[in-house]
This record gives sequence, structure tokens and C-alpha cells, in this order.
Amino acid sequence: MIDFLRGQIAYIETEYIVLDVQGVGYRVFCPNPYVFPAKGQEMVTVFTHHHVRDDAQLLFGFPTKDEQRLFRKLIEVSGIGPRVALGILSGGNPDGVIAAIHNENIAFLTKLPGIGKKTAQRMILDLKDKLEGLGGATLFNPISADTAAEDTLAPGWPEAKEGLKALGYTDAELDRVWAKLKDQLHPDEAVDSLMKKALKMLYAG
Repeated sequence: MIDFLRGQIAYIETEYIVLDVQGVGYRVFCPNPYVFPAKGQEMVTVFTHHHVRDDAQLLFGFPTKDEQRLFRKLIEVSGIGPRVALGILSGGNPDGVIAAIHNENIAFLTKLPGIGKKTAQRMILDLKDKLEGLGGATLFNPISADTAAEDTLAPGWPEAKEGLKALGYTDAELDRVWAKLKDQLHPDEAVDSLMKKALKMLYAG
């Protein structure tokens, strides 16, 4: 089992990074590859999950130990494989996912890629009591999972993201833009405003 790798980024693609570890390039699939520094800037540690299938061996990688642990919990749920778990983490901040599970927020969970109502219910049933110690201490405040969801995704962002995907942009491109955009928004930002601001960043590269 490969639990982590330490090296320099050789290059970044939309679904994975290639990490140069003493001259060996490891392809590591990530929820958002662009959270890692650009090519060759510094040494980075990538927490990994080594997934072995009959026809392939795949590495999935994360910037934090908590995200790695959450991924491993997700793939224990019936019907959630590594690719779906990766989509969950790309579609929602790990803290928001944990809070939504704890607070049984099915509406939030079903907005995540590949998650229908039955799978969301299964996630809650299987994981609600197994996530202690993951994420921030405020996640389990019972005020409302909607509050946690708004901290993760502005109310209009899921709709704006779907509109941008219809224009041909990928999840990875939009996640990269969201990471830059989310701290510049008003709480009541309209969908069309979100799309315009995101498009401006996308055009700028």
C-alpha cells in the first residue's frame, strides 16, 4: 500500500498530476489537481490511496490526510467506487461533505456528482457515526447543514456551474475558478453574476 508520495510536480492535467519522485513519474488522480503548486516549484507531499483492480493499479491523491481518510470512508459505501468518491470530493469541499452527512442534508449531497437520493441516504446511514475526528471542530454544530453548504458552495453556484459545463467547461476548470472566486462573492450573488465572473476568469486563463 502506497500511503503517500513526496516529490515535485512534473505536470498537471485536468484529472491528475504526475509526481516526480526521484526520477520516477507517478500518475495520481486527484479531485482538483490544481490545488497543487505548479510544475517543479517545490517539494510536495501527496497523500495517496493505492487502488488495485484486476486490470489496473491506480493512485488517487489528496493534499491532506483528512481528505485521504474521507475518500477511504466514501469507498466503503455500497455503490460508491473510487471514481464516484473522487467526484464527490471535486464537487464539494470535504468539510461541507462531512457536515452534510452528519446533519443528514440530502439536498446538499444529491448536488454532488454521481449521487442520487438513494446513495445519499446510504452515505448518511453508513458514515454518520464514522466521521468523528475528520474536518474542523465546528462541522458538527447542529445549527444547520445548509449553513455549512453555503460556506462550501454559494447558493447559486451549483446552477451556475451546470450552465458553464453546458458551455463546454470541465469540472476541473470550474473547480480551479471556484477556488479563486469564492472569496470575492456576496452571500446573495445571483447565478448570472456568478457565471459572468467565472467566465471572466476562464477567459483570462
